Amino acid sequence: MKLLLVSDQIDPLVYSTSVKERYSDIDAVFCAGDLPMDYMDFIVDSLGKPTFFVFGNHDLKEYKYYKKDTSVAYQFSKQQYEHSHGVDYISNKVIRCKKLKITDKYGKKSPLLITGVSGSIRYNKGEAQFTETQMRMQLLGLIPGLIWNKLRYGRWCDIFMTHASPRHVHDREDPCHIGFNCFNWFIKTFKPSLMIHGHIHLYDLNDTRATKVHSTMVVNAYSHLVVELNSNTLGESFDTDISILSDR
Repeated sequence: MKLLLVSDQIDPLVYSTSVKERYSDIDAVFCAGDLPMDYMDFIVDSLGKPTFFVFGNHDLKEYKYYKKDTSVAYQFSKQQYEHSHGVDYISNKVIRCKKLKITDKYGKKSPLLITGVSGSIRYNKGEAQFTETQMRMQLLGLIPGLIWNKLRYGRWCDIFMTHASPRHVHDREDPCHIGFNCFNWFIKTFKPSLMIHGHIHLYDLNDTRATKVHSTMVVNAYSHLVVELNSNTLGESFDTDISILSDR
C-alpha cells in the first residue's frame, strides 16, 4: 500500500498537471496540516483516492466548521456539507477505512485503522493550539474506539496522524515547535505502525525525516513524501515494513 504524505508547503511536484501520472500508484493521501483547503481540493480532484487530513496551527480559515468546541461542528447542515471538500477529517476520530484493506499472514482482510488529532503546542493562544494537558485529554477521548479496534481486529490502530511531532522526536526547542510528550505515551501504548506529522520544516537534506520509536515509524510529512506499507504479520500490533520512497 503506497501513501502520499503532504504537509506545510504546496509542493510543485504535487500541485502539477502531471500529478495524476506521477502518483498513479498511490492508494491514499494523508495531509498533516498547515495546507490550504483548495490544495486538498486539487489533490482529491486529481487523484481520486481516499484522502485524510488534520489541521495544523496555520491555514485555519475553515477550522470553525470542524472543531469540537463550537455548535457549528455538530450541525448537519448545507454549510457543513459545502466545507467537506471530499476529504475525511480524522482529528478526534477513530476511522476504520474499508476502502483500504490490509491482509494478515493468514490471508484475512480487515480495514485500515486510522486516528489522529489536530494542532500544535500552545505558544500564543491562537486557534488549534493546545497545552500538554489539553492534548492528552483529546487522546484519552480516543480510547473507547481504540479498545473496540483491539477487540475486533486484534490491534489498536495502524496509522496515527498529527500536525505536531512527539517531544524529542523531530521537534525543535523554540516555543511553537516543541512536541507533545503525550504523543510518546500514545505510540508506546497503542503501537501504531506509522505516525505521520508535519509542522517541522526541513531545509537541510540531511535532516532526519523518519525515526523508529518503540514499534512505530514516525515520519515527517513536510512538503511531500511517499511511503509504502508492506504487511507482514499480525501480532501485538500490526507489524509493517515501512519503506520511505525517494521524492518523485
